[in-house]
Amino acid sequence: MDSSDFPGRIGVMGGGSWATALAKLLLDSNRRISWYMRRDDRIEEFIRLGHNPAYLTDVNFDIDRIDFSSDINEVCEKCDTLLLAMPSPYFKDHTAKISVDVSGKSFVSAIKGIVPDDNVLITDYMRDTFGVDPAKLLVVSGPCHAEEVALSRPSYLTIGCIETTHAEAFASCLKGRNTHTIISNDVDGIEFAAVLKNVYAIAAGIIHGLKMGDNFVAMLVSNAIREMARFIDQVRPCSRHICDSVYLGDLLVTAYSRFSRNHNFGALIGRGYSVGAAKMEMEQIAEGYYAAKCIYDINKTAQVEMPIVDGVYDIIYRRLNPAKVMRRIGETFS
Repeated sequence: MDSSDFPGRIGVMGGGSWATALAKLLLDSNRRISWYMRRDDRIEEFIRLGHNPAYLTDVNFDIDRIDFSSDINEVCEKCDTLLLAMPSPYFKDHTAKISVDVSGKSFVSAIKGIVPDDNVLITDYMRDTFGVDPAKLLVVSGPCHAEEVALSRPSYLTIGCIETTHAEAFASCLKGRNTHTIISNDVDGIEFAAVLKNVYAIAAGIIHGLKMGDNFVAMLVSNAIREMARFIDQVRPCSRHICDSVYLGDLLVTAYSRFSRNHNFGALIGRGYSVGAAKMEMEQIAEGYYAAKCIYDINKTAQVEMPIVDGVYDIIYRRLNPAKVMRRIGETFS
């Protein structure tokens, strides 16, 4: 595909709330899309109802402009650009089904997570496993909750790519009256920030569940953004402004919002739920549960001072007392 034709035909991969919200934005820009969903019964219900039967059910779609398929290879062959929007724990299971050559395709990761066990970023995985050109690897991040996109509330998306003309072209597919886009070339920083903010949101939720107060949450968040900066600058050094919306803004909305599944997961733990019970209570995946272990393991090599990540890891993997760990974290605040 000629660069002037980018992004070409777009395929959405994933059937959750974030995939649904992004598909709506793409369709609002008068595009025809392909859409991969794993389950045929979910596709049949979607077509019959005119909306996703499981997520953002109030959002209606023009079904005539969507080519659904439960065959990931069919979508990969048909499309020039693939938008990855499935939960990170399922990412490898889905992509392991790809048997066609996708090395010449473009991929946009909207996955706010890291590849569990491998402990690598989504874009790094696509580059190393499928041979995708880094100039054709993009990321899209917030601050932006799927629910607020669905409600047509003012939303802000950052699109990152080392080839900024590609980022600008994809941004034009998402822009709308209430959707604003920002361009960045900090692909790795954006991905790591999206991973870390979920861990910090769990910590904020635990504080909420423990009823330790807003003052403590404010101190947590102000220290979390500095912890984020230390880690990202160590593992992927470049010139970046950590107070930009894709870093600080995304952290704030995830730590405080009632839509934040990671905050809600943490709140359950703070209220006394076991980790297993909290996971069962959640209707959607809390990415921060997996992210905490990934970042903790990566930091064994990076050796960055990360008392908040260490504390969340201790609570959800070592089963240490949440109140005691939060008091320990509080002693490091400055």
